[in-house]
Amino acid sequence: MRCLTKSWKQKLQRQVDIPYNDLHIYYLRGRVANAPDGLGPEFIGNWQESDAAFLFFTRPAESRVNALLRRQPELVLVDTFHMSYADWHGGEIKPFVTDRFYVAPPWAASGRADDRLPILLDPGVVFGAGTHPTTQSCLEALEIVWQQGGAGSALDLGTGTGLLALAAARLGCPRVLAVDNNDLAVRTTRENIRANNLDARTLAVIADARDLMACPVDLVMANIHFDVMRQLLASPEFYEKKWFILSGLLRTQARHVEEMIHYGPGRIVQRWINDGVWYTFLGACTG
Repeated sequence: MRCLTKSWKQKLQRQVDIPYNDLHIYYLRGRVANAPDGLGPEFIGNWQESDAAFLFFTRPAESRVNALLRRQPELVLVDTFHMSYADWHGGEIKPFVTDRFYVAPPWAASGRADDRLPILLDPGVVFGAGTHPTTQSCLEALEIVWQQGGAGSALDLGTGTGLLALAAARLGCPRVLAVDNNDLAVRTTRENIRANNLDARTLAVIADARDLMACPVDLVMANIHFDVMRQLLASPEFYEKKWFILSGLLRTQARHVEEMIHYGPGRIVQRWINDGVWYTFLGACTG
């Protein structure tokens, strides 16, 4: 059975422009409101990371940023950057395939019509175009879960652009919760959910991953900071899940995670080591 319906073929064949040619980025120290006033139509969004904020614009915006600094004098302008969209993402964003998926940005979708499951992914200015080794390993792990019968519900912690949540839903998971503590990431994920017509299966919310560990799901996916992952693994609720996919780990971090899983009621089903640096674990809980 072909995976691409007529409407999907039309979507993939539709020519869409790259969203931004140039990015003008203002790096501020301090916390900026998720939707600050007066930044104009050129304002793309604010990436807030602890006490660091990155404001993205399609055009130079010194006057607007200076006005923001006057309104919020606790903010400090640290640096400014001007780069191409490709440079921001570390290279041109292109379609790629795995055994089960065809993932493409809207502006480069080719109308591929084989049996792979299609996912349209527009990362905007959020990191997570799907090409990082950890993400690729997570997609492979998801494919293995579905070879073993799949999951009736899934939790994607640190969803970023939403790719893993979209992949789980595309495989047939009827209930997927995508979680991130960053407003810009969640808004990007919601747009990708709509673009893939997966609203009925997938919900994206702003939350702290640690607050949702008790959520009763079959599968938890976490490609997140090690400090947060360590806290998740210390939670008894983590081991109530049937499956888990953990990624974004460096060697020493991975060793610590394996030890925590070993002493908890869990087991490693398969591990991936990319470039001798990045580790991903697919595991099952036995408790």
